[in-house]
Amino acid sequence: MSKPLTDHEKRKQISVRGIAGLGDVAEVKKSFNRHLHFTLVKDRNVATPRDYYFALAHTVRDHLVGRWIRTQQYYYEKDPKRIHYLSLEFYMGRTLQNTMINLGLQNACDEAIYQLGLDLEELEEIEEDAGLGNGGLGRLAACFLDSMASLGLAAYGYGIRYEFGIFNQKITNGWQVEEADDWLRYGNPWEKARPEYMLPVHFYGRVEHTHEGPKWVDTQVVLAMPYDTPVPGYKNNTVNTMRLWSAKAPNDFNLQEFNVGDYIQAVLDRNLAENISRVLYPNDNFFEGKELRLKQEYFVVAATLQDIIRRFKSSKFGCRDPVRTSFESFPEKVAIQLNDTHPALAIPELMRILVDIEGLDWEKAWEVTTKTCAYTNHTVLPEALERWPVYMFEKLLPRHLQIVYEINRRHLDSVAALFPGDSDRLRRMSLIEEGDPKRINMAHLCVVGSHAVNGVARIHSDIVKTTVFKDFCDIEPEKFQNKTNGITPRRWLLLCNPGLADIIAEKIGEDFLTDLFQLKKLLDFVNDEMFIRDVAKVKQENKQKFAAYLESEYKVKINPESIFDIQVKRIHEYKRQLLNCLHVITLYNRIKKEPNKKFVPRTVMIGGKAAPGYHMAKMIIKLITSVGEVVNHDPVVGDRLKVIFLENYKVSLAEKVIPAADLSEQISTAGTEASGTGNMKFMLNGALTIGTMDGANVEMAEEAGEENLFIFGMRVEDVEAMDKKGYNAREYYERLPELKQVMDQISTGFFSPKEPELFKDIVNMLIDHDRFKVFADYEAYISCQEKVNELYRNPKEWTKKVIRNIAASGKFSSDRTIAEYAREIWGVEPSDVKIPPPNEPRE
Repeated sequence: MSKPLTDHEKRKQISVRGIAGLGDVAEVKKSFNRHLHFTLVKDRNVATPRDYYFALAHTVRDHLVGRWIRTQQYYYEKDPKRIHYLSLEFYMGRTLQNTMINLGLQNACDEAIYQLGLDLEELEEIEEDAGLGNGGLGRLAACFLDSMASLGLAAYGYGIRYEFGIFNQKITNGWQVEEADDWLRYGNPWEKARPEYMLPVHFYGRVEHTHEGPKWVDTQVVLAMPYDTPVPGYKNNTVNTMRLWSAKAPNDFNLQEFNVGDYIQAVLDRNLAENISRVLYPNDNFFEGKELRLKQEYFVVAATLQDIIRRFKSSKFGCRDPVRTSFESFPEKVAIQLNDTHPALAIPELMRILVDIEGLDWEKAWEVTTKTCAYTNHTVLPEALERWPVYMFEKLLPRHLQIVYEINRRHLDSVAALFPGDSDRLRRMSLIEEGDPKRINMAHLCVVGSHAVNGVARIHSDIVKTTVFKDFCDIEPEKFQNKTNGITPRRWLLLCNPGLADIIAEKIGEDFLTDLFQLKKLLDFVNDEMFIRDVAKVKQENKQKFAAYLESEYKVKINPESIFDIQVKRIHEYKRQLLNCLHVITLYNRIKKEPNKKFVPRTVMIGGKAAPGYHMAKMIIKLITSVGEVVNHDPVVGDRLKVIFLENYKVSLAEKVIPAADLSEQISTAGTEASGTGNMKFMLNGALTIGTMDGANVEMAEEAGEENLFIFGMRVEDVEAMDKKGYNAREYYERLPELKQVMDQISTGFFSPKEPELFKDIVNMLIDHDRFKVFADYEAYISCQEKVNELYRNPKEWTKKVIRNIAASGKFSSDRTIAEYAREIWGVEPSDVKIPPPNEPRE
């Protein structure tokens, strides 16, 4: 028997990783050694693995810069409409491997590093994740940047360079403990500081009414320093820019004439200004009305708009003018996409610039603003909607408050003209919510100030139109659109699952990587024995590899033959990790009841972070780890059931776990998950989905056929009916003996013998005030899980369903999503023009 291939030998066989030409390999080695030499000459004699990582990162970066400069030069000459994606989160993960793939350098680098006696995968593991996001919203922004570059759009991502990203999660005694994410500790080879583009941002002060109109005066200034990160498209030589702003105190900060004397304290106080970009707020789907967060939101918007306008004024355009002075053409040259309401201040800030500084009259300025801005809604959960107290605005942004009031006055005038005497409608549609304190409804500001509003999956966009923004939709239905989310197949297939990408390419060629709809061609092979075997083999290898990783990292041994049943996402009541938990305990009880019966073995893995202030989410983690303690140490159970909490779930861990999954848990209460994108990643990577008819699950079922997913539970209509009639959890508890047993075990301390009362808050919530109706879907969920077991017993039929799912996942590429944004919101066409590479002369 031939000895098994090493990882390196396996990778060499994978064609989709690019050809390792001898010239390329020699070039990479030469460059690598040069970078390594300069690192060591500066510092030490002995190279560490981190030195090797940085040498490789700089080598790969060298291949980017020429294309980056040329792309930006190309935009300057062609002057296309530019897209500006404004987001407070960009959850980028690691950059090295993605850059090698998009530049077609992966195999050359692998071979070069191998010849130098090093292992590429080991070096890749040294890179820190750029964790500048909480979850779906921030990761979506990252996928969108990849797709915009791959579609040749002149696009810019604008956000904040947080010094500390999403916290690192440690599990200690079963509880989540947060640790600061000092991701920049060793430096970031992918960013370039651009101090020459530093810009001032103003806060506080007051509004003075002068002959020339209102002036915002006596403000405090903070400087915004841009850091640029290149965003390469897939093999098209386009390199776009993500520009993240960092806060810097001006040198005269607190040293002005009225503050003479305490020089030392003044310099120490610079921290106050610089705290603006210190840390990412760790809330997912929850609004915390803190002044520092409002400062962050204005900071990114004010710096970005100055940057956009500077670029608009100085670009060649084609007129003889050295500088554009008219804003007439602004919406033809500039699109601004607001990723949720977090950058909503772009609307009043653009108005302030156009009216106060550029001297446009209100009507013209408003037309320019609304034609330029578009808003994406990401949630319908009321606790997530941003509603800023007026007093906070008044103190921090007094001129913007006046502008918002004026926007609201004109808005309500036009509503009143359409619906005379309907004062309740005016109250519902106002940007200002009366009460104590008065608040500004940022979603209403976005809807009124944008020419397009979109949800992120069809069912979510429908809910947006019929509930949250119904009054607005009645007046301007044409403003409301749907743009179902997507994921980039480069990171979420080629990078994380090269084995699967390769067997697909063998059957249908490589074009699916830029046109994922081509996966439909796999339907021709759904009964092909060899292909079925190959798909199953790739999955099994991924499972073994992940099992080995878990053993090395967490010292847990798992059965690679078991169903890998995985729920990874932020911990939230609406995502119903508790429902999963109840199923695990039910399974445990069944094994204990009939220990000699044949059970389909399962490894249930749950991972995700809880917001530090979210008590219930932290209790849910503790319950999962406590159930694991009992189940995993019960000799009767053996390896038929294991429960593992995956610590510190993040992008780089997702890239390992998703390719190894058999079953993807997407079990939110119908009507609560706007879209979900993890669901799409699992589908593309050969897992089957157990899920409710919520978010994009609905469209996944439509694409693959409902019979190829495990769909269960209430639909949106059922949930609404239950809300009308009233949800009575106790009725389910009394009627379903297995549910009663599980709940009694949790409440009497079976899983917390030292502290029997530990989970009383969870029990109390589930029985007396569960907004997300866990018990109402329990029975359907358990019986659906039995169907999962049944199918898993027949590996061939299971794998056929897997193939049908992969073949149906084409719609869920972010390339398709971005092409729709481009045509239907931004008014630009994606282009497959390949910019000539730096080594070829320009035409």
